[in-house]
Amino acid sequence: MSRAPLLLVGAGGHARACLDVIEADGRFEVAGLFGAPSEVGNEVLGRRVLGTDEDLAGHVARIRHALVAVGQIRTSEPRERLFARLRGLGFELPTVISPHAHVSPHATLGAGTIVMHGAIVNAGARVGANCILNSRSLVEHDAQVGDHSHVSTGAIVNGAARIGARCFIGSGAIVREGVAVGDDCVVGMHQAVLRDCAPGSRLTGGVR
Repeated sequence: MSRAPLLLVGAGGHARACLDVIEADGRFEVAGLFGAPSEVGNEVLGRRVLGTDEDLAGHVARIRHALVAVGQIRTSEPRERLFARLRGLGFELPTVISPHAHVSPHATLGAGTIVMHGAIVNAGARVGANCILNSRSLVEHDAQVGDHSHVSTGAIVNGAARIGARCFIGSGAIVREGVAVGDDCVVGMHQAVLRDCAPGSRLTGGVR
């Protein structure tokens, strides 16, 4: 069966990780990438950087699918902006799941979300659009992750916990069951979140 062509918007380290997952998933063939002006003409794992995001409009007529492949640590703004641009141009943003991940058939994932190798999304979980569930992350039963959020490598979102929109949950962080993390929060590496966090909180040391 032929694979559908797909464009990646982003040409850095996260794009390489995305490309690896897309190859393993097998439904899409990466037809090219779009990055910074200095990256145009380079190759990423054998795929050429065709232009910047300003050049995307010229490709939508022949390629239906695209995915945001820019990473997210300090802010979700670049990913949000590119997601909105792709949708505005008429691209379809698929959900991509590594075959080495487990996503329950009773969980839901939004458009443009990628589930990396070794991640687990359990029954009843709801993950929004344009999210990154990074390698070996865990989103437990009935948990929620809002749009444009990144659950980083090895992070654990326990049962019925609620992560707001535009959040970053750092590597190895643990969010206690039932806890609510408000929109626009940053939870640092290895932080333990034991109680609700107000929107915009920055948790970078100790136990919350």
